Order: sequence, then structure tokens, then C-alpha cells
Amino acid sequence: MTALTRTPRRGLLLRVLPPGLYAGRASKLVERSVLAYSRMWLVFASGVLEPLFYLVAFQIGFGRLVGDATGPDGAPMSYVAFVAPALLASSAMNGAIFDSTFNVFFKVRYAKTYDAMLATPIGPLDIAVGEIAWAVLRGGLYSAAFFAVMAVMGLVSSPWAVLMIPVALLIAFAFAAVGMTCATFLRSTSQFDYIQLAVVPMFLFSTTFYPLTVYPEALRIVVQCSPLYHGIQLMRELAAGALHPAMIGHIAYLVALAVLGVWGAARRLSGLLLR
Repeated sequence: MTALTRTPRRGLLLRVLPPGLYAGRASKLVERSVLAYSRMWLVFASGVLEPLFYLVAFQIGFGRLVGDATGPDGAPMSYVAFVAPALLASSAMNGAIFDSTFNVFFKVRYAKTYDAMLATPIGPLDIAVGEIAWAVLRGGLYSAAFFAVMAVMGLVSSPWAVLMIPVALLIAFAFAAVGMTCATFLRSTSQFDYIQLAVVPMFLFSTTFYPLTVYPEALRIVVQCSPLYHGIQLMRELAAGALHPAMIGHIAYLVALAVLGVWGAARRLSGLLLR
């Protein structure tokens, strides 16, 4: 199926579209990202080091000034062990958000990378799934490195803790999907402040550094609406081996957010690139 679309200053562009919005070529987007980042390994190093510095600072500095915290199973745990799973969840979020917002914005608004891709048998859903998959992979690499540091520092005490890596991938998936959708609404680099306006409060107030019980009852409901809160709760419960049915609700929240984000990203890309 072919369609002629007129674009400003470029005349007529022959665009080859798949039968639907998805042609099963999302893996090509991941392959392209791997090749593009193969010589920019320092970008990955920075994403690993930031949460690592936080963890080391709590281990040898601030953590010694704070007493034990109450774990998800009600048992006391060291403050560093309390914070570490939350930092792991935050690491997955930050890695996914960075790739799905700054990266996608540049390709849409300046490089016009997706316009070129749509001149091949690749649909908008391929682009959305491929870019989100790469963001998830990147967030997963950050999380795996962070988990390894946790294990070396003796902060992993339950065999269920190995499931923190799949949970980190789910967190990255949810935030990457929503982040990509948000990136399609941005018109200038200054508007990235809106992204930070959402991410930074989530990092600070989603029970990352203290339990939910410190908030008044009304504010607890607001905090529990945060996607990062659900990811942090899952991480802490797995790290402590405190499994219970409420974990299903946390997983369902993140899965629903991811599905909504993929749908929104594909729909927005269709509107921007196929008009």
C-alpha cells in the first residue's frame, strides 16, 4: 500500500506503508539503537554511576546517622537496605525516561528519523514498540548493574530478590511508554522542564527515602497514585521476601500504564507522521 504525502520544502515523498500500523519490524529499531550507542558507552556508565553514588553515600555516610527502618514484613531493617530497592526502581525509571523523551523528541522534531523510517515498510506501532523496547533494555542494564552492587554490599538477603530484575524491566516499560507519549507533545527543549517537574517529585516523595506512614492519611492516597510508588513497593517486598496478594495490584497498575503508554505513543506518532 503506498501513499503520497506532501511535506513542506521537500515536495512529494513516496511512503510505503504496511497493511496496518504494525509490520513486525520493531526489532530493527532496537538493532539501530544498539549500533548508534556502540561508541557512546560513557552514556551508559553515567546512568549506572548516579544511583551507585547514592547507595555508597547512604552506606558509608548518611545511613550511619539514621536508625533502622521498618520493612514491608514489619521487621526492622537497616536504612540502607530500606533505601536500596527504591533506588533500584528509580534507576530503571530514570534510564527509561531519558531514552524515551530526549531521544524521541530529537528524532521527531530535528533529525526527522521517523519520517525516513516510514518511507520503508515500518509502521508507527513498530517505531513505538522498538523505541520503548530499547528504553526498557537500557533501563534493565542500569538495574542489573545496580542489583549486582547491592549483592556485593550484602543488601540482598532473600532468594526472591532475583525477581527484582524483571520488576525493574516492567517499571522501565511503563515509564518508557508514557515518556514516549509525552515526548510527542513537546515542541521545544525548554518544555523538558515539565518532564522533570513530574519525575523529580516522584523520585523524592514516592516513599523512596521514608515509609508511607510519615504522610497524613489524605496525602497517602496521592502518593499511592504514583507509578514509582508501586514499583518501589514491589522491589522492597521482593528484597525482604515478604510476598502477599497485594503485589498483584502493583503489577496490574504498571502493566496497565505500559499498555496505555504504547497505545498513546503509536496513536500520537500516527498523527504526527502520517498526516
